Amino acid sequence: MSLKFDLGQSSLTGPRPRNEDYVGVVTPVKEQLSIKGALIAVADGVSGNAGGGEASEMTVRTVCADYYATPDTWEPLASLDKVLTAANRWVISQANANRNMTGMATTLSLLLLRGQRYYFAHVGDTRIYLLRDGSLKQLTTDHVWDSPDMRHVLKRAVGLDRHLEVDFAEGSLQVGDIFALMSDGVWDALGEQKIHKTLGLYDSPQMMCDHLTKTAIAQGSADNSTAVAVKITQLGEDTLTELLAGGKHLSVPNKLNIGEVIDDFEVVEILHESRASLLYKVRHIGTKQFFVLKTLQPLLATDTDSCNGLLNEEWLAKRVVSQYVPQVLPVSVEKRSKLYYVMSWYEGATLQQRLDSGHHFTVTGVAKIGLDMMRGIGALHRLNIVHRDIKPANVHVSSDQRLRILDLGVALSSGVGSIEAMQNPGTPSFMAPELFEGETATPQSDIYAAGVTLYHLLTRKYPYGEIEPFQHPKFGQPIPLTRYRPDIPQWLENIVLKAIARDVKQRFETAEEMLLALEHGELKPLFAPARTPLIARARLLKWQWIAIFSFILNILLIYLLVVS
Repeated sequence: MSLKFDLGQSSLTGPRPRNEDYVGVVTPVKEQLSIKGALIAVADGVSGNAGGGEASEMTVRTVCADYYATPDTWEPLASLDKVLTAANRWVISQANANRNMTGMATTLSLLLLRGQRYYFAHVGDTRIYLLRDGSLKQLTTDHVWDSPDMRHVLKRAVGLDRHLEVDFAEGSLQVGDIFALMSDGVWDALGEQKIHKTLGLYDSPQMMCDHLTKTAIAQGSADNSTAVAVKITQLGEDTLTELLAGGKHLSVPNKLNIGEVIDDFEVVEILHESRASLLYKVRHIGTKQFFVLKTLQPLLATDTDSCNGLLNEEWLAKRVVSQYVPQVLPVSVEKRSKLYYVMSWYEGATLQQRLDSGHHFTVTGVAKIGLDMMRGIGALHRLNIVHRDIKPANVHVSSDQRLRILDLGVALSSGVGSIEAMQNPGTPSFMAPELFEGETATPQSDIYAAGVTLYHLLTRKYPYGEIEPFQHPKFGQPIPLTRYRPDIPQWLENIVLKAIARDVKQRFETAEEMLLALEHGELKPLFAPARTPLIARARLLKWQWIAIFSFILNILLIYLLVVS
């Protein structure tokens, strides 16, 4: 079930020599509507300045195009912020490059409708109204000076300042909601009472808009009159499960044998078998190319959460285009008879397989692995994806020494709805301390896991000891790497210790920061991280320790009084 709405728009020039208002409407269909939503924009070029019309048109065109080019995994408001910042820079650059365009600027009100929520971005004095259950509410605030004789002078607009300050907000949708976006040529001439009456008078959004703009001109509006109305008729689903509904009809295949064929792929080898999944090396019957086919264990055929989890993994993996992550072969669900997905195959082994085979990792080799691993993790984080299970078994090094991060099975992205139940959120020995307290995984928890991975490659030990499933560990001070390997340089030890710090605030903030530290190496070495005080390690506040010592002291004094 997808979001449905009716839409109308009208824009009249009025007494002005030309219309400097501009309307943009993008209404994608199917999956794109569920993922990115529908975008409606109204802009009003700043009157009295050259290029006002150009500013409004190009700003709306730029935003409408660039928003749909942002990664699907980004939050809607984060995407709008990025594209608006870019649009503002573009308007300013045009004004600086062309004398005739000096001072070009525009107001802008954007409404984004997706699933069961609405989002808006606003700057200037165009407005967005919401009529719900007979009550009209102005969602936006006019960015004008408070003085009565300056109430049409803008404090904020696209192109007015190098630093664009935009109002962002969001809310839930209801069937029957009516949104109205309009320029000041409409709301200033009509007033809120007449706007309210018009929106309630008609059932058709187009008739609402026609009436608003024509009445505004008839009422003596001295500006262009533009209005867009949207009426919500059906809510969409707000979960990723709905976005992937096309794959719900696929069933989990029985365990495949070598030589068996599934659709266009012949099984060559069983690569890996876990409690939840199966990995096969397969050959495409037509091209003879090798790929990796991933599916679920047959026992999970009726487990909806696991099936949705595999679809979620494929959806995320398709949106990661990086040399540090295997690429998903675009096989449509219509061409699949079973539930699986296919990704690129690379000759080589995981870091865990190398450890198991007795491979000795040199300091130089681990430093290079750290560099490539942080580049890959950084690529995921820029797409708003947290991996949640970085460990040697999920880091692959191919025969050409290229590193790739595997398995997005428990990865999270807040840009779209998420699978409600995703089991096995990580491997205990590589999980950050805050995750054991029930906190949500963050980029810093991936950095922690990467640090433990480097620690384990160098020492074959764990910094806080091995952690068993369902164990609730206590984290003290990590054991320095040089205790196991004196040949490890201090600069590398300091980087690893900073990555695995118990306190999130003491870790690297981003993967790029850790990458930079590894690139600088001994040229700009980090200081050794400060040791965590006993009070902090015991998770007791200072006043609690004071109370304990005070209690002991009082007992001692009482004892001395009794004895004497």
